[in-house]
Amino acid sequence: MVSPEMIRHAYESCVRDRVRRTPLYTSGAVSAQTGCLGLHLKMENLQATGSFKIRGATWRIATMTDDEKARGVIAASAGNHAQGVALAARMAGIAATIWMPERASIAKVQATEGYGATVILEGANFDEAVTAAKNRAAQTGAVFISAYDDDGVITGQGSLGLELLDELPELDTVIIPIGGGGLFSGVARAVKAARPHCRIIGVQASGANAAAQSFHAGKLLPRLTPCDTIADGIAIKAPSERTFEYIQALADDVVTVSDERIAEAILLLLTRMKVLVEPSGAAGLAALLAHPGLGVGQTACILCGGNIDLKLLSDLIERGMIRTSRYFHFFTSCPDRPGGLAALLDTIAKAGGNVMEVTHNRISAEIPYGRTGVEMLIEVRGEEHIARLEACLQAGGYPVRRLD
Repeated sequence: MVSPEMIRHAYESCVRDRVRRTPLYTSGAVSAQTGCLGLHLKMENLQATGSFKIRGATWRIATMTDDEKARGVIAASAGNHAQGVALAARMAGIAATIWMPERASIAKVQATEGYGATVILEGANFDEAVTAAKNRAAQTGAVFISAYDDDGVITGQGSLGLELLDELPELDTVIIPIGGGGLFSGVARAVKAARPHCRIIGVQASGANAAAQSFHAGKLLPRLTPCDTIADGIAIKAPSERTFEYIQALADDVVTVSDERIAEAILLLLTRMKVLVEPSGAAGLAALLAHPGLGVGQTACILCGGNIDLKLLSDLIERGMIRTSRYFHFFTSCPDRPGGLAALLDTIAKAGGNVMEVTHNRISAEIPYGRTGVEMLIEVRGEEHIARLEACLQAGGYPVRRLD
């Protein structure tokens, strides 16, 4: 393992001066929601490039020789590591080429190119992009920088742990998202060295939980196939042997969370703190929501990234509005004659509903002749309002079938 002294040296000699020191926020509303009254949120979503990845990339490039720098760097990433390497390379004045999966987020591709790197889209997933990047590095002599399986990267990520200790010296629990395990390895190594009794909790998405399975099995298991989660930043098929050593030795537990909980955490941060995070960045908070009592004492939860795709965000907001009874999504029918739809809309308006979407369906087998089906999305004020609106519709002769 990298030593605490190595992490301290990397931070004080390089990372501290080149990487943003992100704040530690608290929120009474979010703390109350999780039941963790000593909750502190490490805002790596506010980091340069929008994630912690710039820490490891900056130190890894700083340790390269002049000859290695002249050959440039190559990396593979779903997005956040790509941006970290691209910016770190630009600051060092060296060339960077990044392989990203063919279906990588458009926003992350454009951001990586914006930092000056050349982006090559290849492979159906992260692992195929890694293989392609390593092959090119072997052909050209460029330095391949792993997203997590690298001592220099782990050392740089450990700088985040030093900041936590500096700002919260009585740290009792740290909640750390795990993808490949580089962030976990560095932070856990720094924190455990200073506070051996601090609880270190790793978090994975349920659909990409190879590290959690391996931790509970007590050995590194075969790679998980497939990965299926909205948290693309931690959608890794397995940690490396290097990072699993840290997980096995330093984790007090590794828990999993569903995509539904991750979405809930994103919306909670957005509505109560006006803070935007990506799914992987919300995984730690999702764990606190899903596992009551997980945060003991002074708890630091790392919001590790904020690079969310706007289409996904829009989808999460729409679904969240339905789940929290701010939207009423239902199917009904009205007479198929002039004024039929207008009468239905008038009934909804009198009940205080605000129409967001209307879709006609005249050919459904469940709709009687002489009527037309109507799928509607209505903005409402809560479940009581939905009940009143539903009663008004039924009384007006409009059957209601909920679609949520």
